Amino acid sequence: MAIKITDECINCGACEPECPNGAIYAGGDEWRFSYKTSLSGTFVAKSGLSSDVDAGHEAVSNDVYYIVTDKCTECVGFHEEPQCASVCPVDCCLPDEDNVESKEELEAKMHSLHP
Repeated sequence: MAIKITDECINCGACEPECPNGAIYAGGDEWRFSYKTSLSGTFVAKSGLSSDVDAGHEAVSNDVYYIVTDKCTECVGFHEEPQCASVCPVDCCLPDEDNVESKEELEAKMHSLHP
């Protein structure tokens, strides 16, 4: 399951540099598939979104940091636990019940982002 950042976020930014997939962005910032991945050309995400990897996508949140579900692997393949949650001082990085994925699916997503 992907991780989400709740509205309790204090915008400290501690989580962003910890994400090995570049799935975390400041509120209002556009996101890109290419950021912190090995992708080039066009990428089709598990959600079905097809995009040039360098194209900017609309921010998921304008107010607080946010996690792009199509890039979040809960740090599978990199760390034993989600690093955003481990460094968050207010515990606002929580499992996203709307995006449940098995460890195998998260591992496959990680390999798709880092071919």
